[in-house]
Amino acid sequence: MIIRGGENIYPVEIETVLAEHPSVVQCVVIGVPDEHWGETVRAYVTAPPWSGAAEDLAAELVELCRGRLARYKVPAEVVVREELPMNASGKILKRELRRLDT
Repeated sequence: MIIRGGENIYPVEIETVLAEHPSVVQCVVIGVPDEHWGETVRAYVTAPPWSGAAEDLAAELVELCRGRLARYKVPAEVVVREELPMNASGKILKRELRRLDT
């Protein structure tokens, strides 16, 4: 759970919306520290190379979320990566993402 300005945000709700986009292969949402809000929402996605520029895809995903989620749940940042860190059973390692980007 992400707590942003006293509001509880459940990552699975945002991940469900992101997964609806046809270019998204995998997605995961985490909370990152923020001085003003406590935490903000950051989404990580993987997409095939044919899906276009990463910046364009990130902008499309933010717009998708704006249309389907409350304003405070929309990711402040969408990071498009070639792959996400996973354990042997295929689970995405959120702790590893936090460690890599700090």
